[in-house]
Amino acid sequence: MLRRVLFQIHWFLGITAGLILAVMGVTGALLSFEDEIMARLSPGIVVLAPDGLAPQAPEKVFEQIAGQRPGAAIQRLTVESDPKLAWQVRLAPADRKQGRGERSFVDPRDGRLLGQPNGAAFFETVENLHRWLAMPGGPRGAGRQLTGISALALFFFALSGLYLRWPKKPLDWRAWLVLDWRKSGRNLWRELHAVIGGWVALAYLLSAMTGLWWSYDWYRNAAQVVLTGSAQSEGGEGRGKGKPPVVSLAQAWPSFTRVMDGRWASVTIFMPDHGSKARFRATPPDARFERMTDDVKIDLATGRVLDVDPYAKRSLGKVIAGSMLDVHRGAIFGLAGRIVILLTSLTMPLFTITGLLLYFARRRRKRALGLAAEAAPAVAGHGSDILVAYASQTGSAERLARQTASALGGARVLPLAEVDAATMSQARRALFVVSTYGEGEAPDRARRFAREAMATAPEAANLDYAVLALGDREYPQFCAFGHEVDRWLHSGGGRRLFDTIEVDGEDANAERLWQQELAALGADTMAADFAPAAYAPWRLVSRVRLNEGSAGGPVYHVRLEPLDGTAHDWQAGDIAEVRPGNDPNAVEAFLAASDFDGEERVEGRSLHDHLMRSVLPEWAGGTPEVIVADLRLLPHREYSIASIPADGGIELVIRQVAREDGTLGLGSGWLTHHARMGETIALRLHANPGFRAGDAKGPLVLIGNGTGIAGLRGHLRQAAAQGQTGHWLLLGERNRAHDALFDDELAAWLADGTLSRLDRAWSRDGGAGARYVQDLIPPAADLLREVAEGGGSILVCGSLLGMAPAVDAALREVLGDAQLEAMAERGRYLRDIY
Repeated sequence: MLRRVLFQIHWFLGITAGLILAVMGVTGALLSFEDEIMARLSPGIVVLAPDGLAPQAPEKVFEQIAGQRPGAAIQRLTVESDPKLAWQVRLAPADRKQGRGERSFVDPRDGRLLGQPNGAAFFETVENLHRWLAMPGGPRGAGRQLTGISALALFFFALSGLYLRWPKKPLDWRAWLVLDWRKSGRNLWRELHAVIGGWVALAYLLSAMTGLWWSYDWYRNAAQVVLTGSAQSEGGEGRGKGKPPVVSLAQAWPSFTRVMDGRWASVTIFMPDHGSKARFRATPPDARFERMTDDVKIDLATGRVLDVDPYAKRSLGKVIAGSMLDVHRGAIFGLAGRIVILLTSLTMPLFTITGLLLYFARRRRKRALGLAAEAAPAVAGHGSDILVAYASQTGSAERLARQTASALGGARVLPLAEVDAATMSQARRALFVVSTYGEGEAPDRARRFAREAMATAPEAANLDYAVLALGDREYPQFCAFGHEVDRWLHSGGGRRLFDTIEVDGEDANAERLWQQELAALGADTMAADFAPAAYAPWRLVSRVRLNEGSAGGPVYHVRLEPLDGTAHDWQAGDIAEVRPGNDPNAVEAFLAASDFDGEERVEGRSLHDHLMRSVLPEWAGGTPEVIVADLRLLPHREYSIASIPADGGIELVIRQVAREDGTLGLGSGWLTHHARMGETIALRLHANPGFRAGDAKGPLVLIGNGTGIAGLRGHLRQAAAQGQTGHWLLLGERNRAHDALFDDELAAWLADGTLSRLDRAWSRDGGAGARYVQDLIPPAADLLREVAEGGGSILVCGSLLGMAPAVDAALREVLGDAQLEAMAERGRYLRDIY
């Protein structure tokens, strides 16, 4: 089974990532000897024509360069000890949005700029192909993601290929290394693919593991920790505001020559963007590779040596971390290493070609074997033998289930609570889309099914099935109910079509994987992506604290109004999903620590704006463009809506959360403190069928605590707008004096009959006899039973920790498990807990 799975993944990645890896291999091979090739093509630029003159002092050359480019800042200057070699200079761009500045060779005898060597533009294109396929957007575009995924695929190819071709006699070196040229056709292609793959596997592992360094921040940070013990890497002076930079080498150059005592072949001087601290990176005459350097930091203003970091005293981990490009090119192993990487890189197209030939040969063989079956009767349509069952709390699982059925051509869709033995016996395949609610529980309308139907193994010996499990990783029991469904089906003899797929919140990749698996089952490959609605712009128009003086966390009544002129519609019980922003102080601290200018424009927006909307990186390496390319948007936060469309805006009730370090929670901090009045807020509406009262005819019993009043208030505002009366509200909070949220509004509803009864519990007012909202239920048992038996509905909104389980237990004590579960299945016991 393992070999079969690895083989399927191996060939699938091969036909998708193989072409990209072929391009990366050829371009990588060309880049292996880039400098040597350009030097050969450029006599008089890289290697100087002799004229009997000696090189000038670096400070003099520095001044001459500046005179030829007035106003341009010199970022770095490379000085060569060999008088036959030209020096190199890089200038800062006039506009940082243009990317890198001018790079030129320099004649040190007269300071004349010689320009770029022949072939520089060609190799720049080759590098762009190698790093991001020269696709639009450069390092910020989709090409960088494709090459990163392909590097991961290369890592998998090397390991899985070794496993798949493991010979029966693994100690026989001939089985590993010798090609059998007597084979032909498909057998020869397989031989080339397998044997040469064994030759280059270690080199490919090295290329993949080092190539990922530039693809993913999480990988680079983890590698930094493993290699150096810290996620921070060495950087330059950085960009930032401060004292103007010192640009003279007159004081620093004698200090450098004194420290090195002539033990250098070349030195690159990194000039500061501000201040006076410069870094001299000196390459000794016997260096094997470019970054085998002794680093010296010198104050340009005084010539004082600030720090000396000899290569010989660095740990192996720091050497590798500081020389990752040389490791990637094989240069760290000297000339032999570069040649090995050159040759192995050139073989990558071989694997793409032989892999595709093997794939097409396999396809032709399968078609030939299937010709005999063409005369067989057609199989019945999807709708007759495929079941899609869902267990949903907020509607996400139901949405995905219906999209799944549509992609499969109209399969039968049922709530999990309606699935029975007869239903399953009629299905040849069954797909279960199930959410986990609260602490590993089934959604409310599937709880009876979980307790009763899943207590015994099903008759599933003839059933092929798969499970899509929805959950939230912030909860310890992530996707627990989905895995329980999987184990239950498997215990009855069901056969997994594929392993359970877990979806964390809005995990588009997991949903895409589910669609891919469905395509393998015959689903429509042109079906629309399973994606939620886009965000719309809303304006923050008011923010009022509701509990001044409270000992609990501040509670705010927040109102937002739409900006785009679109008529937004929702129902009581629905959810607002908000894309928050960062604490501006945290962003400023990040910019200050990394020496970046927050006003620098990247992709049409300031770097500060990008950082405000994204997860702040732990490591600030690279340019602002690279930083922005790697940013991930902040996760959304969900809030119960406390208003109805007739109110003209979204109203929320939010408790401000403070972390242990004193900083505010992501969503609550953004909406209650950091966002300015009038600021645009990214928001989208999320239907929540699990908390919509629908066409309920009887009275509503509304139970909640704290900010749970938001979802209950939405239902009461809807009832008041529709003229429905006779509802009952039970609320819990801390103190009557400070925490009576919406007291005037509730009194008005009591006066007009919208509310026929209001019970409140104050947990901090009663001393030893303090009451919580669940304590209000037993004394009202008779009335609750009367409402439940008379067709009323019970709605609970508030905290998962403490309140919701306690209220549920009290209701079961009063009404009994059977009645409460029956109400849940009919949509008359609804919960919105968080």
